[in-house]
Amino acid sequence: MHFTQELELFPGKKVTQLLFKEVKNAAVLRKSAVEGKINGALINPTMLVSPFQVLVAANKAVHLQTIEKMKTRSLYSEIIFNLSPTNNISEAFKRFGISDGDDSVMVVVVHDKDESQLLSDITSKVEGRQVPVEDVSSLSDAAKIKKLYKVTPAEETCGTLLDAVICRMAIKDVL
Repeated sequence: MHFTQELELFPGKKVTQLLFKEVKNAAVLRKSAVEGKINGALINPTMLVSPFQVLVAANKAVHLQTIEKMKTRSLYSEIIFNLSPTNNISEAFKRFGISDGDDSVMVVVVHDKDESQLLSDITSKVEGRQVPVEDVSSLSDAAKIKKLYKVTPAEETCGTLLDAVICRMAIKDVL
């Protein structure tokens, strides 16, 4: 049900993604995350095209943490910030973080080894049904994503929506 990927540039570091639908306690989860009681990033899956998008954001966050150049206070807030096409931190949390009324959530955890206890702790806090991470595209709001990332129809003829999103995420620090 979850998706774990080792980060090639950071041996020993892994990123695990868990996707939940029919979540009933989003407000409690958000409050816990803000207070630092949840060791993970809580992301609104309607703004995600693919698990790869999250992996790119997590990889960049680990890199920035390693070189001590993060723009936010924690690794998990940096992951959420890196999903955004802009450099506005509060806007990134508004668009990609979960809201009190959300009924689905993507949980992202960065860990050193296969820490099954860490994953089960987070899973036990979510009142919802865990589904395969690959199902995230069924929750995506493509129209909102295209508008936020300013994807043109011409771009979609030569590549995918995911290609356009990853490109925007990658170049935001350059523009």
